[in-house]
Amino acid sequence: MQTENAETPAGTARIHWHRAAEPRLVLALGHGAGGGIEARDLRALAAALPGRGVTVALVEQPWRVAGKKVAPAPKTLDTAWRALWPALAAPGLPVVAGGRSAGARVACRTAAELGAVAVLALSFPLHPPGRPEKSRADELLGAGVPVLVVQGARDPFGRPEEFPPGTAPVAVPGGDHGFAVPKSAGITQEDALMVITDAVAGWLAERTG
Repeated sequence: MQTENAETPAGTARIHWHRAAEPRLVLALGHGAGGGIEARDLRALAAALPGRGVTVALVEQPWRVAGKKVAPAPKTLDTAWRALWPALAAPGLPVVAGGRSAGARVACRTAAELGAVAVLALSFPLHPPGRPEKSRADELLGAGVPVLVVQGARDPFGRPEEFPPGTAPVAVPGGDHGFAVPKSAGITQEDALMVITDAVAGWLAERTG
């Protein structure tokens, strides 16, 4: 793993590169508003995908690098992502933009303008908990590129069956917003993460033929 700092108008961002030996594309993943790149799904993808020809870049937004506890406004997140994009594209490979929760929203809002070939949305916050009328489906539907959504079956920010046609998620049985599964779920945590990594690996293979 290699780290690289990237300067943005919002401060210094940090890219953690997990490189494939013979990469065919880059998967750039941002974190959520309540945590960082230590999230279980991001770590699982960074561990599993380089062996399948995918270089994974885990991106720490400047507010996390600076040690702050609260994420800034979406506009500021987008500004930082745009500024660090040249570093993500520097290897000269197709780039799939993505992230979990707020990071997925950033990827959707900026994918088309930045030239991402697709978007991976992990735990997309379709609506605030208990507020389904406050839908953010327009961000998914307006991404302008192919989108894969991976969603926990009991995510309070939007269960898989709540998503609009054309955005049907890969459902992680028993998973919450962080893809944690209870002992009663009938699936182990390891198996739940394998659902994610296998689905993403298969989908990414389709992006490069």
